[in-house]
Formats: sequence, structure tokens, C-alpha cells
Amino acid sequence: MSTKPGEASAPRSADHPLQRLGAGKDDEAFLQAHHLLAAERLMRLVDRARLTPRVTMSYDPARVGGGRGGGNAALEMSDAAADARKRLGQIAAAMPGDCWGVVIDVCGFSKGLQTVETERQWPRRSAKLVLRIGLEQLARLWGLSGSASGPEQSRARGWLAERLPLIGEEEEAGR
Repeated sequence: MSTKPGEASAPRSADHPLQRLGAGKDDEAFLQAHHLLAAERLMRLVDRARLTPRVTMSYDPARVGGGRGGGNAALEMSDAAADARKRLGQIAAAMPGDCWGVVIDVCGFSKGLQTVETERQWPRRSAKLVLRIGLEQLARLWGLSGSASGPEQSRARGWLAERLPLIGEEEEAGR
């Protein structure tokens, strides 16, 4: 998905819960750009891990079971999917259980907030708050923040102390 340099990409569809929570100006929106960026990264990681169920039939021999190993999914899983699942496990271990559960349900499996609240028997609008806390922790794990910070945030840096003269400028400097 292509985005402008300072802008987070939108979630998968217009009816996705994150789309509504991230709408509006940055100071008015419930989720800020770094929250949406963390959610998008998690969505791509879940896709890479092949955790989302397939809706249509795939006639790929590895999926049907006609390939080597007789259809053993653990043997046929790609290295990228295995690595993505390992990374998801590390993220899950680093976050509190309730936060991880809401984040993976909403971002990874595209469940609505009301569905999450119903499944967990939580009060209304509580999943929204837990989602924001979870996305903030996820963004912090990945080194994302809402603003730039550090000692050299405003000063432009270059690898040369001064600019080298251009081809035409060398002759003028020698005169």
C-alpha cells in the first residue's frame, strides 16, 4: 500500500474498525498514525504467518495434500510463515494477555469491537480502550511513536562537513 511519508496506511477495508477509529485529524482521531502503522504491520505479519482462514478452495498440491509428506501442514509450512509465527509468539509474550487478545482479534482477524466485547463479556466501549493501549504497546515494541524525539530531531545532518565544489565551480575558485 502506498502512502505519503508521514502518513499511515489505511486498514484493509472501509468497514474495518480501525478505519473509523483512525478517521479525522491527528489530534481529533482516537487512534493516531503510529497506532495505525503498528496495526498495519501486525496485519501483514498475520497474513505472512498464514493464520487467517481461506475462504476459497486452493488446488495447490501442498494445500490439498498431494505433495510430499502427505499433507502435513507443519512440514509444508514455508520458512517465512514459520518465522512470522515465531515473531507473533514473541510479541504475544511481551504484551499483557488482554491487550494482545484484542489487538490480534481486531487487527489480525478483523473482528469488530462489539464482537470482541460480546465474546469476552466486557462492558460497552471497553474493547476500544484496550485496543488503543495494546496498539500503543505494540508501537513501542517496534520503536514507533507519535512524534520525533532525541537531541538531533531538528538539525539536518550530512556526511560531509561542507559541500564539495561542482565541476564549473572548480575553475572559478582557481582564478
